[in-house]
Amino acid sequence: MITSHDRLKVGNGRRRALLVVPAAAAGLAALAACSSSSSAPSSAPSSAPSSATSSATSSSPAGSSAGAAAAAAVGLKTANIGGVTVLTNAKGFTLYSFAPDTATKSACNGACATAWPPQTAPASVKSPYATIKRSDGSTQLTFSGHPLYTFTGDTAPGTASGNDVNAFGGLWHEVPASGGAAPAGSSSPSTGGGGY
Repeated sequence: MITSHDRLKVGNGRRRALLVVPAAAAGLAALAACSSSSSAPSSAPSSAPSSATSSATSSSPAGSSAGAAAAAAVGLKTANIGGVTVLTNAKGFTLYSFAPDTATKSACNGACATAWPPQTAPASVKSPYATIKRSDGSTQLTFSGHPLYTFTGDTAPGTASGNDVNAFGGLWHEVPASGGAAPAGSSSPSTGGGGY
């Protein structure tokens, strides 16, 4: 015999299914819209840097093949993560900017720099890259006026788990290879919004 308690379980399951199906459909529609706006093929994050790297596709200087060459000249790469072409370090880990930083000073030191290690700079760089002197005397690489960092929470190349994180007094954002703001709803699956 089915009790009223059993009927509630069936009803709740159906209600959940009714909520999950439209949400999944909306997510797939958003993913399809993002992937159709890029000329580079979209792929799921990979643990292998070679499958995560791609050349940038936008027409801005940093997003052109010349921009990819400029990235390579300073030891960086680009990768398509969640439909967005972002800068990565030589190992394929996403690079981030920190909102409180300025073009000439990093606001991330101490415990912050332990969780978000600054991207070191080579001996010489060309625009749109530059360098700043950190409070500890080290030299940090910047891109389009934003000091660059990796994130210790990214455990594999091709991930951007630090995107849109609010930590150490400000927001962290992946750095698009175009030099512009990260588009809303970019590679972070848990949050929306983006940009610096």
